[in-house]
Amino acid sequence: MPRRVTQHSPKTRPATGTVTGTVETVDAITDAMLTASRLLVSLSARSIASVDDSITIPQFRVLVVLETHGPINLASLAQNLDVQPSTATRMVDRLVFADLITREASPHSRRELMVGLTRRGAAVVREVTTRRRREIAAVVEKMPPTTRVGLVRALKAFTAAGAEPDAQTSLDMYWV
Repeated sequence: MPRRVTQHSPKTRPATGTVTGTVETVDAITDAMLTASRLLVSLSARSIASVDDSITIPQFRVLVVLETHGPINLASLAQNLDVQPSTATRMVDRLVFADLITREASPHSRRELMVGLTRRGAAVVREVTTRRRREIAAVVEKMPPTTRVGLVRALKAFTAAGAEPDAQTSLDMYWV
């Protein structure tokens, strides 16, 4: 009798390398991650609004990129944000007006504009990050210790698969 081969779609394909021995489907993991990401976005939005309710999540991301990289030109900022230069320019305009970032001519090229954080912008990043860290810790503390097992390893594997640098080894720990 020929052996039957089971074909799995990407949605029902079992995930591999689980800690408990049970196999979760990619679809189940994706659903759980979407739900968790909604919570994380909510915590992020709330932490930003508690510091300055005029700052949007994309604008906060600009501040984080500048906190991570220091002063950079507009083209590099757009590339780091994965947006068009015109989009980055509009965000910069609003953040300069709010006194969160500076924009000035590059010392190397008068045609190039450099953007960087103001003291107020750096303070906003620190305060938002502190508040968000507290909120995330409060959620984690509500989890039973047995459900926390393997969470750090799973999240690190997820972020590595998405090519996101580790918050402990990167200054980019402030991103939303």
